[in-house]
Amino acid sequence: MRKAKYQDRFSRTHAKKTINKSTNMPASTITKATRAASGGKTTPGLLYFLDGSGGRILSVKPDGSNKKVIVTAAGPIPDGIVVDAEVGHIYWTNMGNPIKNDGSIERVDLDGKNRITIIPEGGTFTPKQLHLEKEGGKLYWCDREGMRVMRCDLDGSQVETLVDTSGGDPRPGPDATKWCVGITVDPEHGNIYWTQKGPTKAGSGRIFRANIKIPKGETPANRSDIEVLFDKLPEPIDLELDLENRVLYWTDRGDPPRGNTVNRASIDARPGESTPEILATHLMEGIGIALDLKGNRMFFTDLAGDLYSARLDGTEKKLLLGAQGNLTGIAYVEIP
Repeated sequence: MRKAKYQDRFSRTHAKKTINKSTNMPASTITKATRAASGGKTTPGLLYFLDGSGGRILSVKPDGSNKKVIVTAAGPIPDGIVVDAEVGHIYWTNMGNPIKNDGSIERVDLDGKNRITIIPEGGTFTPKQLHLEKEGGKLYWCDREGMRVMRCDLDGSQVETLVDTSGGDPRPGPDATKWCVGITVDPEHGNIYWTQKGPTKAGSGRIFRANIKIPKGETPANRSDIEVLFDKLPEPIDLELDLENRVLYWTDRGDPPRGNTVNRASIDARPGESTPEILATHLMEGIGIALDLKGNRMFFTDLAGDLYSARLDGTEKKLLLGAQGNLTGIAYVEIP
């Protein structure tokens, strides 16, 4: 149930947005995407992605060429990745053994050198998607079996739990509906978004939103500002946010037709009043997603080892790489 104080804040903040009824997208989204695509130039950049089964960090050009291995033996099941191109750092999460408290977060230079541990084993249970909030100097991540949304400073200090979904359950969490997986952040409006995927092929996945700041007098376990944006999803996994157009993108596993897809929806539509738009289908356990907004394109991975590109509207889907292991997280960056 939405809280009254949040309804008032939501109405004031988003009242001027116009939603396209046929697509559930802000009316400006189509115009801006078309404008970006009409320039006829491909935005330069680089993709960094993770092979969870092989424990590797790799890079490749956005057309699938010039693949390089940056790190071998990256850790036990690397899953989430972000890149700070300005200072030349790659950050990633290691899930570890899901039944043990041995998850970690590490950092390495873009050339694979100077590897250090940011969050040591046991500092988080099973860290999944990772988000870099550069301006605020924070790393955000979801802790799956730990049933938490967490963050820390870029050097690993000031570790905080923002959301605790355990309801008092022991860790590792036995209830998959409480597992937090994907995360993204809207620093301008002070919001975090995360997924709770639910059991395999159960159709009980959800996407949530809350303020970054915990309400005064409340705790991560009892905060009252959490709202459900979407429920009864197959298995929502990783998230990305187009802040300018106010559109949320995500991968989803589970059964077709809504499962193993890439989706998007406006975050200005009220919860329950928007149907996600399916952009890409026929993934084999979709996981990672990254956006290149300037180039009007997105990139996504699946556990079958496939790396794809497509326009932001899902057209021109292309297989860039296949059979690369069990691919997990992906990041797109422009290198200065």
